[in-house]
Amino acid sequence: MSHQQDSSQRPRNDDQYGDDVVRDQGASTSQPNDPTVVTMGSVDTVTIGEALEATALSFGDKPVDRQDAAAIQAAETRATGEFKTCPGGLAAAAQLAAATNERTVLEEGKVTIADILTDASEKLPGDKVVTSEDAEAVVGAELKNSPEMKTTPGGVADSMSAGARLNQQL
Repeated sequence: MSHQQDSSQRPRNDDQYGDDVVRDQGASTSQPNDPTVVTMGSVDTVTIGEALEATALSFGDKPVDRQDAAAIQAAETRATGEFKTCPGGLAAAAQLAAATNERTVLEEGKVTIADILTDASEKLPGDKVVTSEDAEAVVGAELKNSPEMKTTPGGVADSMSAGARLNQQL
């Protein structure tokens, strides 16, 4: 699990990031040259990318729908701080998958959550520790795009909420 203590959006390629956290937070890195792995003693935090990856693991066989695409877009926005869909990003892929799945008759031909969210942390141009505000934004997006006004059990909103709860307990 990758760990980041700073809640600001930083690109994954920032070589100084890990060293800055170590100096500023008194943290230790398990791999000194890996800026994405940071721990505070034995305390681990959950990032938005990791919460999305958890969705891929727990609910990966589900075909992507508009509700999922909206939640993924909200999560990507919160992770990157960018308010427009990144071309080639997770949100763009999810939106395309949802549109394609609506026109696809056979279940075997549909794009799944796992197809989009596997390795989400690596696919995001930036990532941050998930907060309750991030989870609320994703829940809101998922609810807004649900005909039943419900989130999907085990879906993106649930994973984000679980990550935020874990982080609050630390």
